[in-house]
Amino acid sequence: MSEIPLSSPDITDAEIAAVTSVLRSGRLSIGPRQDLFEQMVAERAKRRHGVAVSSGTAGLHLALAALGIGPGDEVVTTPFSFIASANCILMTGAKPVFVDIDPVSLNMDPAKVEAAITPRTKAILAVEVFANCAHMQRLAQIAQAHEIPLVEDCCEALGAQYHGKPAGSFGRVGVFGFYPNKQITTGEGGVIVTDDDKLADACRSMRNQGRAVAVGEPTQGGPHGSHIGSWLMHERMGYNYRLSEINAALGVVQMERLDEILQRRRNVAMMYLRRLLDWDQLIVPTVEAGCEQEVSWFVFVVRMISQYGQVERDRIISGLRRHEVGSSNYFPCIHLQPFYRQQFGHAKGDFPVAESISERTLALPFHNRLDETHVELVCHTLKIMVQREQLLKRN
Repeated sequence: MSEIPLSSPDITDAEIAAVTSVLRSGRLSIGPRQDLFEQMVAERAKRRHGVAVSSGTAGLHLALAALGIGPGDEVVTTPFSFIASANCILMTGAKPVFVDIDPVSLNMDPAKVEAAITPRTKAILAVEVFANCAHMQRLAQIAQAHEIPLVEDCCEALGAQYHGKPAGSFGRVGVFGFYPNKQITTGEGGVIVTDDDKLADACRSMRNQGRAVAVGEPTQGGPHGSHIGSWLMHERMGYNYRLSEINAALGVVQMERLDEILQRRRNVAMMYLRRLLDWDQLIVPTVEAGCEQEVSWFVFVVRMISQYGQVERDRIISGLRRHEVGSSNYFPCIHLQPFYRQQFGHAKGDFPVAESISERTLALPFHNRLDETHVELVCHTLKIMVQREQLLKRN
């Protein structure tokens, strides 16, 4: 058996045909596929607006910029995430204020969020870590009480629900991401979702170099708009954050297959859980009873029990890789990344729960191409690596 990769996109002939169709059409940007893809994602999140962008990071940046976040402002967020969720705050000139996480959900601890809010706090940026929407309703209440927006980073959570409420519907604005390791992919891309008309229009303008919203929109007759010279008129600061028709066409077919893709990912997760649930050396992802169909599996991340530390975890990851099993540490804490240490003076011990969990997590191969044999091989190899660590502890 060849190497088992950590992730792999679920691409079929239908996606390939859709991309080929765009290439043959001659319209590669600002076209009908973008419009349809935005509508499909917005409907899944039960939102009125979808704004397609070049990445989840770009979407978060535009969401914050559209909310007027800027220099001197603070945004409360998590240190346990992919670094983009904090970088987008810096991109506006604002300061990320980290708070520690809940040890079960791995999302921000709501009590710590409330304690961190000051007169300079202009938003809460909440990440749904590993597609877990826990605490989002409480964080929305805290944001409302302090009259600040909740920005929902749902880049990992497409298709997830929490007690019937979908990811992307909790905040003033939400952002999905579609990198190749996500539930669905557009290659690179993201979608901003909101019910706020003005915020949506601001994001549409800023993604398109600050042009007026009507200019170049699919309903306005193409990339040159309806007025002479309007394509070269820019009403605000903007960026080139557009999503191409090629990417959007891929996304449309993936959205048509979303429920099938999610179910296949659930099946793989259940294969892992059946083999690892009773193993006392590991903490596996928890699924609330009766909520199995609300889970949208992004990754399958386990963590070692507290008797193990980063050194042992890293040796286990190295051992898995030596045996051609993909593995990684999800996530290194953002506040301990070199740039954040240098810029803000963060140090080990600032957020002990996040740090303790970060030192013991490891991601196992997770994608729709895995079958029972693959999962059995991964689990068998993992157990050998952990048993090796147990023997080393005896010496």
